[in-house]
Amino acid sequence: MNSDQFRKAAHAAVDEIIEYYDNIQDRRVVSDVAPGYLRKLLPAAPPEEGETWGAIQQDIESKIMPGITHWQSPNFMAFYPASATYPSMLGELYSAAFTAPAFNWLCSPAVTELETIVLDWLGRLFNLPACFLSDGEGGGVIQGSASEAVVTVMVAARERYLNNACKGLEGEEMEKRKAGVRGRLVALGSEQSHSSTAKGALIAGVRYKSVPCRMEDDLAMTGAGLQSILEECTKEGLEPFYLTTTFGTTATCATDRFREIRDVIQSWPELWVHVDAAYAGAALVCPEYQHNAEHFGAFDSFDMNMHKWLLTNFDASCLWVKRRRNLTDALSITPSYLRNEFSESGLVTDYRDWQIPLGRRFRSLKIWFVLRTYGVSGLKSHIRNHVKLGELFHSLVLSRPDLFTVPTPPAFALTVLTVVPRSKAPSGPHMNGTAKTGINGSLERDDLLPVPSKGYVSAANEATKEVYELINARGEIYLTSGVVKGIYAIRVVSANPKAEEKFLRKAFDILVRTTEEVLGRKRDPKAKLTNGVNGHS
Repeated sequence: MNSDQFRKAAHAAVDEIIEYYDNIQDRRVVSDVAPGYLRKLLPAAPPEEGETWGAIQQDIESKIMPGITHWQSPNFMAFYPASATYPSMLGELYSAAFTAPAFNWLCSPAVTELETIVLDWLGRLFNLPACFLSDGEGGGVIQGSASEAVVTVMVAARERYLNNACKGLEGEEMEKRKAGVRGRLVALGSEQSHSSTAKGALIAGVRYKSVPCRMEDDLAMTGAGLQSILEECTKEGLEPFYLTTTFGTTATCATDRFREIRDVIQSWPELWVHVDAAYAGAALVCPEYQHNAEHFGAFDSFDMNMHKWLLTNFDASCLWVKRRRNLTDALSITPSYLRNEFSESGLVTDYRDWQIPLGRRFRSLKIWFVLRTYGVSGLKSHIRNHVKLGELFHSLVLSRPDLFTVPTPPAFALTVLTVVPRSKAPSGPHMNGTAKTGINGSLERDDLLPVPSKGYVSAANEATKEVYELINARGEIYLTSGVVKGIYAIRVVSANPKAEEKFLRKAFDILVRTTEEVLGRKRDPKAKLTNGVNGHS
């Protein structure tokens, strides 16, 4: 493909992408192909002779699109959003054109220096403590995902702990001491922490323990809960070295009690505390949510994903550390072929020492494009609009207490709901689902009543699961579910750039209609479901 052919192909591709985005709401949101569908459509081997771009492009719609779940659709309300915008796509285009592995400063100075600058911009925008900025001992680096960030800082935490435990020792004595301590190391996270913390412990070769969370604490990690687990570890002869605390948990978007955690860790100075803010961290662009970062200066690292809620396509996970030397001491290996005068001088940053891989892409470029295109005011409006939409949806759910309850406070555009089963009335009182604005930018429950009977919970779980599976089988919208403290719940979050009120109202109408259909069938077993699940036609 020469430059003229590339120009024509690029125009054709851009036109197709624009057409796709302009009409994405008309597509079935979740793919319904069977596993292995694509192998049946493609030849067994690549073509012997090259094909024209026109022939290749035709296969996007006919072969690839059927297997795409449309995350940018306003009908996609599952998981958390994975945003993409035209400015970020342009950043990827330039990054692909430059193709600089950028493992050290010399490989492409602009790649390193723009990343440092953009991460400082974001750190100040989020009101992170100054200790996380590059003009001090800290700094930011772009990782592939929040999970990758967890593994990276857990390795750094492990090495920091082992080195401190072996101060003054050398040679074989030091290695024996490290081996003994390593066998007692334990990483901690709450019951609601993302699974990446447990997986990170597997990769780092250490044990893992979780801190229990309670419904009456809105599933947040509390200082008392953490203190209890730390004391339990001590009794068992284990040595806690790392903790993941969360700003916006995966299941319910709960916010851990950062002040309480700060107070507890003062007695555990060797404990590395990481803040996983993969989704909700984006809300820190708005001053009304920045109080959540007030105590982050007592912690060691913070990570959020620009590619979730801040208009930047995957991957762009932004990690800040309070002391960058903790990363470089743990991860720096410099063979002769990577040595150069600039790295040896200590005057430049080599981001290969801040991550697990060697090479890295020019990811700061797309963030730079997004920040300049939307501006701070545009980012704030983006977040506030989705929070407002989430509050609207929550109010719709509360308007039908005969059909739905809200087991946890909605937060940052996420609402978690369960179905009220008509076949069994609760034998005891249950949460009424009313709420008020809370201190963490979430909505707090107005009053909490005793937990309903097991029979009621079982019936509610069964009905909720059936409603959820039927909605996704029909494909008008896409939702995800989760189980928290034995409660099967449906999660609804609409926070991608194409989200609008009309699509949330449509989703609520689908929820109401499907719930009434399912509950009606339970009253009348002879009734049938359409596009059914669980054997119904």
